[in-house]
Amino acid sequence: MNKIDFRNMLLDEITEESSEFLPILGDEKELLNDNLNIPDTLPILPLRNTVLFPGVVIPINIGRDKSLKLIRYAYKQSALIGVIAQKDTNTENPTMDDLFKIGTIASILKILEMPDGTTTAIIQGKKRFLLEDILYDDPYHVGKIILKQEERMPENDPEYNAIAESLKEMATKIVKYSSHIPNEAGFALKNIESMLFLINFISSNTDVEYRSKQELLEIDSLKQRAIKLLEILSKQVSLLELKNDIQKKVKIDIDKQQREYFLHQQMKTIQDELGGNPVDEEIKELEEKGKQKEWSDSVKEIFEKELNKLKRLNPASPDYSVQSNYLRELIDLPWNHYSKDNLDLDHAKEILDADHYGLEKVKDRILEYLAVLKLKADMKSPILCLYGPPGVGKTSLGKSVAKAIGREFVRMSLGGLHDESEIRGHRKTYIGAMPGRIIQSIKKAGTSNPVFILDEIDKVGNDFRGDPQSALLEVLDPEQNTNFHDNFLDIDYDLSKVMFIATANDISTIAPPLRDRMEIIEVSGYLLEEKREIAKRHLIPKQLENHGVSKDHVEFPDEIIDVIIEKYTRESGVRSLDKLIAKIIRQIARKVAMNKKFHLTLDTNKIKEYLGSPIFSREEYQGNDLPGVVTGLAWTAVGGEILFIESSYSKGKGQLSLTGNLGDVMKESATLALEYIKSHTKEIGIDENIFDNKDIHVHVPAGAVPKDGPSAGITMVTSLVSSLTGRKVKKAIAMTGEITLRGKVLPVGGIREKILAAKRAGIKEIILCSENQKDIEDIKKEYLKGLKFHYVDTIEEVLKIALI
Repeated sequence: MNKIDFRNMLLDEITEESSEFLPILGDEKELLNDNLNIPDTLPILPLRNTVLFPGVVIPINIGRDKSLKLIRYAYKQSALIGVIAQKDTNTENPTMDDLFKIGTIASILKILEMPDGTTTAIIQGKKRFLLEDILYDDPYHVGKIILKQEERMPENDPEYNAIAESLKEMATKIVKYSSHIPNEAGFALKNIESMLFLINFISSNTDVEYRSKQELLEIDSLKQRAIKLLEILSKQVSLLELKNDIQKKVKIDIDKQQREYFLHQQMKTIQDELGGNPVDEEIKELEEKGKQKEWSDSVKEIFEKELNKLKRLNPASPDYSVQSNYLRELIDLPWNHYSKDNLDLDHAKEILDADHYGLEKVKDRILEYLAVLKLKADMKSPILCLYGPPGVGKTSLGKSVAKAIGREFVRMSLGGLHDESEIRGHRKTYIGAMPGRIIQSIKKAGTSNPVFILDEIDKVGNDFRGDPQSALLEVLDPEQNTNFHDNFLDIDYDLSKVMFIATANDISTIAPPLRDRMEIIEVSGYLLEEKREIAKRHLIPKQLENHGVSKDHVEFPDEIIDVIIEKYTRESGVRSLDKLIAKIIRQIARKVAMNKKFHLTLDTNKIKEYLGSPIFSREEYQGNDLPGVVTGLAWTAVGGEILFIESSYSKGKGQLSLTGNLGDVMKESATLALEYIKSHTKEIGIDENIFDNKDIHVHVPAGAVPKDGPSAGITMVTSLVSSLTGRKVKKAIAMTGEITLRGKVLPVGGIREKILAAKRAGIKEIILCSENQKDIEDIKKEYLKGLKFHYVDTIEEVLKIALI
């Protein structure tokens, strides 16, 4: 509800004599008096933003000349006027269409000349009317009206009484919650007995837009007008209650903050008196630790500057904890602290050989590094990248290196890393900021020269959060990592003494610039003999200890270990073999727990009982009893294999058919082989017309297994020549090599694995390209016993050696 401004105005501007004649409350009998002499035409006073209700006294400011003339004339003549609201407040000279249809007849009680030169009229509403037409508008508006009679109230109607009580209750609440309405308005409401005047009084003074008030004025039914007014008041009460609640909550929050502040100040004062302020203690602790650090002058200067900044901060501010965390990170890092290397090469070799069987290339490279470090003392650490199949011991090799040279060991897994901030860290201003994982790992190691394993470097990804591989370029460049920049520290850190060893399964997925910064060392899969030694030396003792079983309880003969490796695993490493040995020992542990004197020597029957039927079968040499059958050698990710290539011919038109799930390169090798034979029919001794009426079919058994690569080239040629000439192939001979259209034999890879597979299959002779001889020299002599090698350069040499 609005403050009733005219009441204060009356007190200030109207004399005591004249104020006696101003009725503040309307008379219901006058409002319902049908005999009131009101003419059909009245001067019409348009009002802006104001609606007059019957029985209500309001002040209005007179601004327009026409309105001023009308007011002075009517006041002088004691004439009634028609007051009606205009639709648009900006219209200066309203017409019939610019005015609402329902207005209120009013009498002018007083005209006041205000100190600022304006004129104010005090008017009182009498009855409602309908404006039928504007007759003329000069010197002011005069309109034709129809009087609207008010609905008479039924006596002692409980419904009307209930509505009246509700209106008074709502209006009283508004007076209570509104700071700008004087409390006297509440007493005025209680003293109004007339239902009609109560509705008009509240409607006039309620704080809503003038259009809503006009809607109330236009409602003829008194009950409907009261119900509509109740809706408006209800909304106002809800808004005021909500506003009041919010103000209370805000006040409570402010009071709580003030209370906490005073408590903190009191606590600080008490702690100062007792000499135990935790903030001062923390700053003192940081100062003491800073004095003990062996850091450079530039880092020391930054630390002291940041510490002084911390002293100036309010401990209650969020920036204080950020600054404190930053200083603690600086303190915790091992600036210029290096562990002493054990440069005894014999000791290092002993440790490496004891922990890992095989891996000679990697061990030699580590020993070379130690030798140079021993002689030069300040060599930058190399960046090694060990790549090879899973389970060959790439990660565990890092632990052995750290153990061998007496350094700390840390490992960081890069598999699935997508966020560049994981490497470089976040700016310390961000919420929850921390250093990158490189710096965190150095802090964890406690020295600035640990052995640092970057595991699965080939599985680093990139997305909208950055490219971690690019961030690693600085880390893994010996020329740049002397000044590695972490975003959180914002100080360069020297990583040049760290020995980084990266591991990967596939180097093709590593970005070329990153690959170029590392020394790539291949860790190939283990041979059967190596797996057997690894099982005897490492896996079986480890699993016996893990399961609480003594070596006196079970024996693993060599031939049984070979059965497990060949018939139950197919892998380059020894991870599956380790799991199978653990599975066997678990079942033995169960029996040992029931019988302490239990002892078992494993045999094939026990292995079948513990592990089930064999999963894989090894290819055995099957003999070359028929022409066209040749033994080839293949490399797979899980080791070498022998394969058989068969060929035959039948009636047809010279077409070549290939079966056995062959890849594109292997199909090309077969086509090359046939084209070579067609162009050398005389040298080979074949009728050149045979290709006009014969179809040729080449098949590689195990059709479910995909096969590809060029290394079966000479095997294809030998098979086709054997089939077409009817000459059989020598017994127990195998071959591998790529061919050209000119008849040259080219070298192939995977020789080590292929040779061991041939030996296991019972092969006695092997045909290889001359350039592969260097690969044979790298294999231990004991693995080559019983094998005869033929080194060739042309297909003619292959056919001479292979065909009977």
